[in-house]
Amino acid sequence: MVFSDELVNIKKEVMAEIKPMLDRIDSIAEENTLKVLDAMRECQLAETHFNTTSGYAYSDIGRMKADELYAKVFGAERALVRTQFVSGTHTLATVLFGILRPGDKLVSITGEPYDTMQTVIGYANESKGSLREFGIKYDELAMIDGKVDMAGIAGKLTPDTKMVLIQRSRGYSMRNPLSIEDIRSICAEVKRVKPDCICFVDNCYGEFVDTLEPVQAGADIMAGSLIKNPGGGIALTGGYIAGRDKLVELASYRLTSPGMGDELGASLANNRMIFQGLFMAPHVVAQAIKGAVFTAGLFARLGFKTLPLPTDVRGDIIQAIQLDTAENLIAFCGGIQKYSPVDSFAAPEPWDMPGYADKIIMAAGTFVQGASIELSADGPLREPYNVYMQGGLTFEHAVIGAMGAAQAVLDVRK
Repeated sequence: MVFSDELVNIKKEVMAEIKPMLDRIDSIAEENTLKVLDAMRECQLAETHFNTTSGYAYSDIGRMKADELYAKVFGAERALVRTQFVSGTHTLATVLFGILRPGDKLVSITGEPYDTMQTVIGYANESKGSLREFGIKYDELAMIDGKVDMAGIAGKLTPDTKMVLIQRSRGYSMRNPLSIEDIRSICAEVKRVKPDCICFVDNCYGEFVDTLEPVQAGADIMAGSLIKNPGGGIALTGGYIAGRDKLVELASYRLTSPGMGDELGASLANNRMIFQGLFMAPHVVAQAIKGAVFTAGLFARLGFKTLPLPTDVRGDIIQAIQLDTAENLIAFCGGIQKYSPVDSFAAPEPWDMPGYADKIIMAAGTFVQGASIELSADGPLREPYNVYMQGGLTFEHAVIGAMGAAQAVLDVRK
């Protein structure tokens, strides 16, 4: 590692500055670890649940135990945990298509969704098979100064509004992620105006950041990816849906088919990685958040706009940094890749990634392809050239990666 004396000195200053935040993060991780451990003991998780199955996999006890365990950990009535989910967007789309019917309206309370969800919805980005093609109406409520327009919610909830979409994380924007208390307030206001409206939270990047999850704060249903927070860096693929019993059941019919739902689905890979990943998740998420806090402090001292700030309470694991130029963005991603355990020799290049309107550059030297609970960074090649860093299985690696990214950006400046 060849880091400048300036950078090494800044690192020491940042480490001293963020110590109180790191202690708080550790306390949350300990509480969440106890919660997961209690659930595993109560559900009587055993080695027999690790076995694989094939074919229709009726009575797959491992699959059923994963559903039971996730419901218990997240405080939900029911959960659907499957390796058949290919991404977080797939889990979200499964919820939307499972619950909404022609003539229903979906309202995004958190403004414009991120690129791949716009493709699912089909209004901003017209696409084959979208909600729009199935006659589902859509509207969105713009955010004000990076916050949900609470006063504007009532005006958006019309008689045909069946569901509101609440995006916890920021996507490719420079707004704060939602805290659990934010989600509680939003859901309470939605229910006050229209009690039968379904509150659906995109929980990607948010699991275990707090001691509660969205369904424990008033949300009806939520979804996320196993190669993000809840997989703990061990799950190889998959996603989850959790929430009210009948809503998860409807989503299960979209994943498989009506009448079959969650009764099928073979565990082709060893379930141990799903269970062990969940057990590790509170600790790994804490490591990632610590890395994000350090990165915020480091780049703030280098003169860049960072969101959140080092002292801000976090709602997700993502650290956003406004890098101002394409050269800085490319250099940052190159620095992360250089200090990755996998494909460290590769140089990230912007490319036309499926589902995105702009070229995307992505650094992801990960053991699980695309796993953003592992240290990674990406961003669209568009002004103001924001980068979004997330993950880090260990705090030590996150620090080294952030230092590598900072050195690369400083070298571009010369």
